[in-house]
Amino acid sequence: MEVIPAIDLRGGRAVRLVQGDFSRETTFADDPVAVARRWQEEGATRLHVVDLDGARAREPLQLGVVRAIARAAGVPVQLGGGIRSEEAARQAVDAGVDRVVVGTAALEDPGLLATLVESLGQRLVVALDARGGRVVVRAWESDSGRPVGEVARELVARGAPRFLYTQVERDGMLEGPDFAGVHYLVHATGRPVIASGGVASIEHLRRLAELGVEGAVVGMALYRGAFRLTEALAALARPGSAASESDPAL
Repeated sequence: MEVIPAIDLRGGRAVRLVQGDFSRETTFADDPVAVARRWQEEGATRLHVVDLDGARAREPLQLGVVRAIARAAGVPVQLGGGIRSEEAARQAVDAGVDRVVVGTAALEDPGLLATLVESLGQRLVVALDARGGRVVVRAWESDSGRPVGEVARELVARGAPRFLYTQVERDGMLEGPDFAGVHYLVHATGRPVIASGGVASIEHLRRLAELGVEGAVVGMALYRGAFRLTEALAALARPGSAASESDPAL
């Protein structure tokens, strides 16, 4: 399982939000490129970058910063935020992005999803962002009214190659991931799943690994110093795990 540090961009800075709330923002660095280098030096094999300004504007706004991150990091970068057209996806790839994360557009525009599945293949990641068991869209500000499972099954039928699952209520809260939701998606979709939201400890990462996720995006825990990336990678590399065998959530 990959441990994927998150770099959220707003106004050219590296920030973190709580539950996707733009009014609850903390700036962690004025130089996101330096942050990318730090995670790479600590052993990251991939970075998760989100253009928060782009998510709200419905088009990428920080591709210059993204390009600089991709060049400096030396590891694959996956980018989300405002990618709602084939042209925006192409621009992201041209900026050096390895994987393109699409959320709202994948749900609302079946034709675009089909085009991106064909053009990007395994480089496409479809974001499933959930609040209260329903998928949310448009920078997490609108409730689609549709259950996560229903949407996931529909997207699988349309060819979505992998999913990024974020439980919005847990994002930035350091209270633990939605293990039950992750478990369901891994088994129900048959697709690689990347888990995001709520990771606060190395034990949380162990449990996600046992559930069979492809990767785990970690943000606030790393920025707040709950654990170091090097420690997490070393712990996951060791055989055996104390991850819960009787977790009631599973």
